[in-house]
Amino acid sequence: MTPSITEIKVDADDLRIARLAAAAVGLALADAAIPMPLPGVKPGLANIVALLVLARYGWRSAAWVSGLRVVAGALLLGQFLAPGFFLSLAGAVCSLAALALAQYLPARWFGLVSWSLAASFAHIAGQLLLARLWLVPHDGIFRLMPVFALAALFFGVINGLVACRLQQEFMPEKPAP
Repeated sequence: MTPSITEIKVDADDLRIARLAAAAVGLALADAAIPMPLPGVKPGLANIVALLVLARYGWRSAAWVSGLRVVAGALLLGQFLAPGFFLSLAGAVCSLAALALAQYLPARWFGLVSWSLAASFAHIAGQLLLARLWLVPHDGIFRLMPVFALAALFFGVINGLVACRLQQEFMPEKPAP
């Protein structure tokens, strides 16, 4: 009996998503290494990659990059299937849902910074909701909302501005004829 061979075809889109996911995972690992005064407050550097992918390649690619970042980052940090993994996953799902809606806002008034803010607030809302439903079954957890909202505002603006700068630098607009 001859062994069967399964061959997986890899196209250019798969390679691009893998490269971008690797960049997001690297930033997520850097994020995890930054000491923060309050657990759960992180800059969310990998979200910069998700914003750029959304702007350039669309929501589906951004969802792949974010999903791969959550799973691979948890595996590398030894947190796969731990509460931190599920909190990260809940934040990513809510963030992607917000970005799915935000991408249809008028580009004239909304861009990467507003997308980043929407994603940042959705991320923390998803995490707090999951924490309330699963880890801390008490409404007192919502007293942390102002601190987390302030962090979401600060890091959302910073990440959005960094994404704007990177977009201008590496993905310039086509010159007008």
